[in-house]
Amino acid sequence: MSQFFEEYYAHVEERAKEGIPPLALSQEQTVEVIELLKAPPAGKEDELIELITNRVNPGVDPAAQLKAEFLFKVAHGEESSSLLSPDRAVELLGTMVGGYNLDGLIRLVDEQGELAATAATALKNMVLSVNRFEDIQALADGGNGVAKEIITSWANGEWFTSLPAIDEKIETVVYKVDGEINTDDFSPASFAYTRADIPLHSTCMGGSLFPNGPQEIADLKEKTGLPVTFVGDVVGTGSSRKSAINSLLWHIGNDIPCIPNKRRGGVVIGSTIAPIFFNTAEDSGSLPIQTDVAKLTTGTVINVYPAKGLITDADGNELTSYAVKPDTILDEYRAGGRVPLIIGKQLTERARNVLGMSSIDESGIFVVPNNPQPKEGQGYTLAQKMVGKACGVAGILPGTSCLPKMTTVGSQDTTGPMTAGEITELACLKFNADLVMQSFCHTAAYPKPSDVITHATLPDYIMDRKGVSLRPGDGVIHSWLNRLLVPDTVGTGGDSHTRFPMGISFPAGSGLVAFAAALGVMPLDMPESVLVRFKGELQPGVTLRDIVNAIPYQAIQEGLLTVEKKNKKNIFAGRILEMEGLPDLKVEQAFELTDAAAERSAAAASIKLGRESTVEYLQSNVTLMQEMIKGGYGDAETLAKRIEDVKEWIENGELMEADANAEYAAVIEIDLNEVKEPILCCPNDPDDVKVLSDVQGAKIDDVFIGSCMTNIGHFRAAGEVLDGEGFANVNLWVCPPTKMDEAQLTREGYYSKFSAAGARIEIPGCSLCMGNQARVRDNAVVFSTSTRNFNNRMGTGAQVYLGSAELAAAVALLGKLPTPAEYMQIVGPKLEGRTENVYKYLNFHQMTEFSV
Repeated sequence: MSQFFEEYYAHVEERAKEGIPPLALSQEQTVEVIELLKAPPAGKEDELIELITNRVNPGVDPAAQLKAEFLFKVAHGEESSSLLSPDRAVELLGTMVGGYNLDGLIRLVDEQGELAATAATALKNMVLSVNRFEDIQALADGGNGVAKEIITSWANGEWFTSLPAIDEKIETVVYKVDGEINTDDFSPASFAYTRADIPLHSTCMGGSLFPNGPQEIADLKEKTGLPVTFVGDVVGTGSSRKSAINSLLWHIGNDIPCIPNKRRGGVVIGSTIAPIFFNTAEDSGSLPIQTDVAKLTTGTVINVYPAKGLITDADGNELTSYAVKPDTILDEYRAGGRVPLIIGKQLTERARNVLGMSSIDESGIFVVPNNPQPKEGQGYTLAQKMVGKACGVAGILPGTSCLPKMTTVGSQDTTGPMTAGEITELACLKFNADLVMQSFCHTAAYPKPSDVITHATLPDYIMDRKGVSLRPGDGVIHSWLNRLLVPDTVGTGGDSHTRFPMGISFPAGSGLVAFAAALGVMPLDMPESVLVRFKGELQPGVTLRDIVNAIPYQAIQEGLLTVEKKNKKNIFAGRILEMEGLPDLKVEQAFELTDAAAERSAAAASIKLGRESTVEYLQSNVTLMQEMIKGGYGDAETLAKRIEDVKEWIENGELMEADANAEYAAVIEIDLNEVKEPILCCPNDPDDVKVLSDVQGAKIDDVFIGSCMTNIGHFRAAGEVLDGEGFANVNLWVCPPTKMDEAQLTREGYYSKFSAAGARIEIPGCSLCMGNQARVRDNAVVFSTSTRNFNNRMGTGAQVYLGSAELAAAVALLGKLPTPAEYMQIVGPKLEGRTENVYKYLNFHQMTEFSV
């Protein structure tokens, strides 16, 4: 007997100590299992069948290729195993989701032998058969009766109608966490390196908010014998981490047959569920419900009536009710998630078209979204027009279910391995999105062993599929991805700060990002928009970051946003934050405003720009992309195509504008003349904004200048303020967003100024912002220019203020939050008369010293 079982048992035992199952079989392990199946050792028969059935990843995983080839050979009589009949081998091929298994199944149908019917059954129920639709259609057109049956089955939606109907009543027990639960609580950033290993990552779920959650959920299951429903006041704010829902579903969901270490199902209830988290739950086959949770407490047995929108106690007394939204959600739940439903409906629609049948909406098979219809003279917002363009219509009204074209898709490294796994499961060998980019900004500075593997393997995975891969040390994903955009187009990314400064992005979890990359479209339930209209002039000492914070500040004044989490009001949550009134804004500045929409829990953001500044930015970006090709970045063909598209826009493009009669959920006006001092986000809530005079004097231990919220102008400004003042009175961290910023700041002498101030200078990337690598010491008080300040994000027990780089430099010198007068006395003289050079952006097409 080979050493396989001895080594595998050691791995199983090691994982069992963590209370988790073994990893899926590697390519090498699958080779060994296949050899053992050919001559099975006595007593190992059941284990070998279990391994080949349930422990190999599906899709186009390398191990799946070996499994599919072996099973086909058994079915075809080219190999044999006493444990697998040919019929059983075909049945197992049918469990592999789609990808490498399709060749064998289609060949069996083509041959019309004894196993053709078994192969047909598999294909009928496999939605990713859509990837080989033309092959089956060609067989049917050639007279193959089995292939005709498959097409007819697809047309009738039997892949869906054969699934079990949703239970009228789901009896379950509540596990409730009070207050706001952000994705850092479900998926702590400090454990980001384990995200792709769902069972292992799930062991850290709860963080400091509900650290005993996994065990308490397990205890509830054991005590009641019922599935557990997760309940919270505010659920899933913050990042777009699918690892958050993956961890939660590992504890409340159900195993997916024949797919190792992945679960779906389960019910999640919140008074408010953050839009990205809600969508990711939909995509993962869970049932998210938004309703009043006041009467739901841990240990309470409840009955959920999915079709009625009703929740009762065990005796049938109503506890709360809710609207069943979106219209398609029960179909999604039945299908195992929104993604398989969408792909399956595409399969059914194609088959119905081929057979000349009625449309899918007229078939009665699926719930048809009740989309609003435009009225005569309908006005559209800027965001509605951009999404409309991506859907081939004039505009998309709020509440419309649609599939906009994804022109640009971004993936970052802590979610990249998960995204790659989802892409593999979708059997994608070439991206259909115009441009897909992978970064390594979250793990480059202090890589763990798993990160080193990711750095070595993920670039080729992306580029093999015609994507564009950055390199460790290049810098923050957003600062790069924004430079690869085409105006007024739609995209997405696996990071909640994928918020395009031109065009619009709807950030998503890794599963939906994989879907967008693979299929080139993304499902969207179009949100309403909130318009923020600026007027007046920027006042002395007030920065754009202060205007960013003026948005929640004004909303609080108008009663549209509350800091208190119970019965929280947030006019921006789940809506699109649209902005106008800053016509001279540079695109780099625009990103400060759109980026911060993530902290507003907005689904997306858009901003009205001027054509001159947009063209200037695009010309710079063309030069950057040309240098990327010269520098050996791949995929060169994809970059060259994007250069053509951008040049075409420069030549002929016109920026979209909102219609005068566009409608908004709310309009908030901010008079810049009235913003007379810096505005900060206070510990530890990006909604808790106050003017500087309200928090002046607070002692600060650490200052961080960095993150995607910064550009080269911020570092020059901070450098000027620090220059000649000696060592900072805090621990000072400086981290430019890209290697291009780093190079230019070095050439201009700013690195010497940072060094003279005693700064710890990090390589370009995320650094302290995410807190998965560099961290401040426990309980430190921090002033940061980064994006958000959730509990324990930058350091255990850290209390974090958020504000501008200019204020950060002043804080670094004083070791405290200054008074407004002190701030002006420190910053004013240092920047007076220098702003034109300080706030000069990286126009690569005008630079003589530039390369990547």
